[in-house]
Amino acid sequence: IADADAFKILLEVKMKKRQKKPTLPSTVTELDTEDGSKVYVVGTAHFSDSSKKDVVKTIQEVQPDVVVVELCQYRVSMLKMDEKTLLKEAKEINLEKLQQAIKQNGVMSGLMQMLLLKVSAHITEQLGMAPGGEFREAFKEASKVPFCKFHLGDRPIPVTFKRAIAALSFWQKVKLAWGLCFLSDPISKDDVEKCKQKDLLEQMMAEMIGEFPDLHRTIVSERDIYLTYMLKQAAKQIELPRASETEPRKYIPAVVVGVVGMGHVPGIEKNWNSDLNIQEIMSVPPPSASSKIFKFVIKATVFGLMGYGCYRIGQRTVQFILSMPAAQSYLQKLTEVRSQH
Repeated sequence: IADADAFKILLEVKMKKRQKKPTLPSTVTELDTEDGSKVYVVGTAHFSDSSKKDVVKTIQEVQPDVVVVELCQYRVSMLKMDEKTLLKEAKEINLEKLQQAIKQNGVMSGLMQMLLLKVSAHITEQLGMAPGGEFREAFKEASKVPFCKFHLGDRPIPVTFKRAIAALSFWQKVKLAWGLCFLSDPISKDDVEKCKQKDLLEQMMAEMIGEFPDLHRTIVSERDIYLTYMLKQAAKQIELPRASETEPRKYIPAVVVGVVGMGHVPGIEKNWNSDLNIQEIMSVPPPSASSKIFKFVIKATVFGLMGYGCYRIGQRTVQFILSMPAAQSYLQKLTEVRSQH
């Protein structure tokens, strides 16, 4: 059969499976667009089996045209990695990873990235569950729905971190860096239990950045805007297949499922009916004078500590060599030769 006919048959099958009045989990928020498209936003906790089930049920019930997840291209690898590999990756936080993060994103952005990894790794160890399970389930379920597209809906991590750091004053950066370097254990057993009901990771981040309003704006509020924009882009009407070029174009409203952390749902609802322009929140401001000074201070401190370490090691090495009998004998002979001349 012709491609257009095959498309129509599969589309009919999909429409029959799509529930007119879907039975949805309580974590789903339904939003509408002006042209009649529907968006079902699933609010998830990043370490929760119940969230994974909510995502699967929602996609099966509404048979979406597009699934949008709170991931960017820098984190897309987690979709195809198995649970064991992710569990291992999350637990292995070492100096090499820190150096790589700093090299890619700068000192402060690298430290922030490592903080997220540290918190995530701790929860991973306590729960025995790798993060992002709801995104992997969304990816698998979307592949089972005919003509369903899969979109990455989050702003790139480097942009978020660089904008966050640029928003801070010199002393705020110093204070934040100190807090990141000497962060104590951030999670209790009670928090682990609460993890199944709320987005614990994002709540922890919110508590940590609470005293830095500009950080909250760039890490949470701006991403709310970006996610909203991407969901609205995904919800544009769909063009139906045509038998020929002369046949007029026909469009139908789209059905979209968004999978995001619970902490972003209120912001998405708030921004839904606003005209959004993401150009401003995608730009990375040039480094300020305070940023350059801070970077110099960090580098000077690191190299200073390394230099002092080498000096101490060298000093001890020299003392050790001089204390050896062979060295003492050689020095005695050298002294006798010099005295004879």
